[in-house]
Amino acid sequence: MIKSLSAYKAVFFDAGDTLITVPNDRRIFNEFLHKRLFYREDKQVGQLLQEAIRLFYANKRMRADAVSSPEIDRTFWMDIYTYTLRRLGAEEQWSAEVINDCSYDLYDEFSNPAHYELFSDVTQNLERIRTLGLRMGVISNFSPSLRDILQEKNILSFFDPVIISTEVGIEKPNPDIFKLALKRSGLDASEVLYVGDHEWNDVWAPGQVGVDAIRIKRYDYHTGEGITSLAELI
Repeated sequence: MIKSLSAYKAVFFDAGDTLITVPNDRRIFNEFLHKRLFYREDKQVGQLLQEAIRLFYANKRMRADAVSSPEIDRTFWMDIYTYTLRRLGAEEQWSAEVINDCSYDLYDEFSNPAHYELFSDVTQNLERIRTLGLRMGVISNFSPSLRDILQEKNILSFFDPVIISTEVGIEKPNPDIFKLALKRSGLDASEVLYVGDHEWNDVWAPGQVGVDAIRIKRYDYHTGEGITSLAELI
């Protein structure tokens, strides 16, 4: 059972689908396709993109010895985009090389900070947590663009440390990324609460090093126990 927030010295967060989201992902994806004279309905694009994300990430148990790099991260997301394009019937119009090039470019498109938004409960509750005298940090599997995204959304200054998988060469659910965060923060595992959206990456993995964790469920397809707003932490 998770203790009261007052029992901790710090709260560390996942980033994507915990603090930030791309609310118009289907529109962005489809506008990208339209520029290349490939036309599908927004609804179909959104459904198949979410299908790919659930298949490759949300419902998948990742490797506990996972490593990371900008190239590995790009390949992971390119697999999602390639799957989506093929499910949309891109092979009827494009060669495998063109599909690969589009997936490569989609990774860059979705790294653009302008496409991201904070969940509506984020800024207010980060302020509340800081007022309580708690430190905050970020531990995230993300592209190197994360710092720019957090800066553009005016929340980067809340966090120290900021541990990004593609910068440190480790990614969740490898427990070593949590050990690194504890080392950089100078905190003991018992002093930190971690919040994230993924059952394996954000609950199981921190638990392996003794960090309490709570899952946040931001979308309808998130099932099981957890909170739905950061306000529930306070």
